[in-house]
Amino acid sequence: MSRISKLPLALSLMAGAAALAACSETMADGDMSSASTTSTSTQTTTPAPSPTPTPTPSTGTSADASAEVMVGGAPMVATQTIVANAAKANNLTTLVKAVQAAGLADTLSGAGPFTVFAPTDQAFGLLPAGTVDSLMAPAAKQQLTTVLTHHVVSGRLDAAAIQSQIEAGGGTAQLSTVSGQPLTATIVNGNVQLRSTGGSVGFVEQADVPASNGVVHIINGVLVPRLNQGAAAPAQ
Repeated sequence: MSRISKLPLALSLMAGAAALAACSETMADGDMSSASTTSTSTQTTTPAPSPTPTPTPSTGTSADASAEVMVGGAPMVATQTIVANAAKANNLTTLVKAVQAAGLADTLSGAGPFTVFAPTDQAFGLLPAGTVDSLMAPAAKQQLTTVLTHHVVSGRLDAAAIQSQIEAGGGTAQLSTVSGQPLTATIVNGNVQLRSTGGSVGFVEQADVPASNGVVHIINGVLVPRLNQGAAAPAQ
């Protein structure tokens, strides 16, 4: 993944989405009226989009191995890719559009395996007004890529594996994401809580949604990282 853009785009995102903080170098253009900062200025963290409720634990795994796993009213087929399955779910439409806008559809359709924490449309709706539209703009591709890859972990981590890591860590696990920044996983009221480096929080609403190239966990919050750090590219 490319490094975060240092152009006026970062300033427009800050103006349109207070929860998404970016750090830019001092601008030379005289028409930039807002205060600009250098790359060594103080970092600003992004708060959680809103208080995120703790959901009732759910899992995509059924005692009946033949039972279909449903997400957003659509069956999730274990022989189809993460992207193909997500495209059928009526509660993941914003995520799918974002993945396409960032040019990540082919990567997340590759062999992987990947673990994806997939925010619902409702989760995206908790972000400040205008944030999603700003990130979907072509000029914001680098920022959008960083946000999305902060939801992707290389390898297949099902709910049991995540819980094992949390227990092994004495109640906390650091999950290395493709963005290069970790997610902090804990258990709250029996549910997996994920916290981003920017301070955003999301809970797993539905775990272990199968795919041919990994596993998906549906979450109720968008995990916004610190946007002044670069993102690494996912393995093809």
